[in-house]
Amino acid sequence: MNELSSTMTAPCVTKIGDKGLHITLSDGGAHYFNYYWLRDNCPSSFSSVTRERSFDIFHLDTAPRPNLASFESDALVINWATEDHVTHMPLDWLEAYTVAKPRYDPADLPRIAWYSDHYLNVPRFSQPELIADPKKRADWIEAILVHGFAIVTNMPDSNEGLTQTAELMGYVRPTFFGDYFDVKTHIKPTNTAYTSAALELHTDTPAEEFAPGIQFLHCRVNTVEGGQSLYSDGVAVAHDFRKRDPEGFKLLSEVSIPFFCEHDTYDSRSRQTVIELDQHGEVSGLTISQHMADIFDLDQVFLDDYYPAFCRFGKMLQEDKYMMRFMMKGGECMVFDNHRIVHGREAYSATIGDRYLRGCYVDRGEMRSTYRALVGEGRFKT
Repeated sequence: MNELSSTMTAPCVTKIGDKGLHITLSDGGAHYFNYYWLRDNCPSSFSSVTRERSFDIFHLDTAPRPNLASFESDALVINWATEDHVTHMPLDWLEAYTVAKPRYDPADLPRIAWYSDHYLNVPRFSQPELIADPKKRADWIEAILVHGFAIVTNMPDSNEGLTQTAELMGYVRPTFFGDYFDVKTHIKPTNTAYTSAALELHTDTPAEEFAPGIQFLHCRVNTVEGGQSLYSDGVAVAHDFRKRDPEGFKLLSEVSIPFFCEHDTYDSRSRQTVIELDQHGEVSGLTISQHMADIFDLDQVFLDDYYPAFCRFGKMLQEDKYMMRFMMKGGECMVFDNHRIVHGREAYSATIGDRYLRGCYVDRGEMRSTYRALVGEGRFKT
């Protein structure tokens, strides 16, 4: 008998408790499982057709409790005393839940920070290949999850081409600007982006309660003088800010500030923290825009600390170490995480050449959902 098999024991029920089952599994360890949890997650509780839970635990007249429980073959078998039902729970499935932890998420990937020299290493994908190959689509979305930024090349010069590309990831998500927006010089602009002026580094639509997650910026033509695109990785900057200025980081990640965007037909307002943290306490993104920051309504004495930290971080975003500069080309589409990547542009001349970008958004949840469907096993897939 090898060393591994010698450590394995036969699973057994050690006690039928008042509120839960005490069992020993093949790892030799003693484990406890709550009766409500066991009944609610019986394999028969889920529909293989809808892939949803079909059993409604609210309809039980009394708390679930077994009269018999034992292991048969590779399953825990429970005869419930409170209803005419028998649960057959696979042993390998049960062993995956001996420790309380979230279900494995293939879209929960570590982020890789990048800096000003990143342009040549930006992940690039051809639009026709993305359409034709699900594996390429998975690689593309993974690049966004990990790097926050990718370039799609060989884009059709059409409105439909942008829609087709965005819908490979999820549904187009409207904002108060509409389903799509056109970045070109307007006679009466309602946004600084619709002028030829320089545009400071920012995240889009911070005044929305839930700002859109993934931005698509399709360059249809770009023949003007000037107008270099500016991109910085908010994760890289915030990581370094956390080391350089831990107190400032704490303020910007814990205290929300007001944002607004208003014109004749809309008045959007929200409160956001400048630095966003994920469920692991890691930096997942930013919300920042000097154009759409409302009047800070925090205590004036508190602002003695907050404003300097806010300015230190804003200046840090613009340091040459972090800022990637390049000229967008016609036929390219910038795809980036609007909660992670801050973007802007240098001023350009509106009298020579033409510059036209068309954009839209997809929510990050839609992107992660598509990625999981492409690469994950799911709960019901075979």
